[in-house]
Amino acid sequence: MARYTEAVCRLCRREGEKLFLKGERCYTDKCSISRRAYAPGQHGQARKKMSEYGIQLREKQKVRRFYGVLESQFSKYFVMAERRRGITGENLLQILETRLDNAVYRLGLATSRPEARQLVNHGHFTVNGKRVNIPSYLVKVGDVIAVADKSKSSPKVKSINDIAGGKVIPKWLEFDSENLVGKVAALPAREDIDLPIKEHLIVELYSK
Repeated sequence: MARYTEAVCRLCRREGEKLFLKGERCYTDKCSISRRAYAPGQHGQARKKMSEYGIQLREKQKVRRFYGVLESQFSKYFVMAERRRGITGENLLQILETRLDNAVYRLGLATSRPEARQLVNHGHFTVNGKRVNIPSYLVKVGDVIAVADKSKSSPKVKSINDIAGGKVIPKWLEFDSENLVGKVAALPAREDIDLPIKEHLIVELYSK
């Protein structure tokens, strides 16, 4: 499976804002944006005037990096969003939000989306009682997401739950913190997605 293996802090610097890819580190003074708030590379501090296309491209790249999705998969999600009823941009964000790794992160069972992806890959979660180790699995309304019984005693899962346990759960999810069980109560609405995203720019980019 292809994945990004370079320093993720460079991605935040390239986009000029926090993408929260390093969990707790992103909330401390060690965050790369706090220390070097300019793009990486030799010419990172040079002022550049971006074209309309450049602005649209950067928005798409930012969203891809927020959710940890590669280019080919992101394109497939856009095609899915176009085929659904409603507003294409909002449909796209809804699809990205309902990825299993994102749902695990939103439930507070991981400190970042990359960490949630790793935990799902290692088989720490079940959906409707069946173990699922595919981070891109799309959850549906009524699906029950739970920490696998064998994983509840894992020191890693326990420590994450202690750290992320106070996280605000979005309205489209329900969570039982005692039993480490979440449920998809509804599909996420646009107002439930708190990321600084201008999805219309992505639609414009793919419409060219």
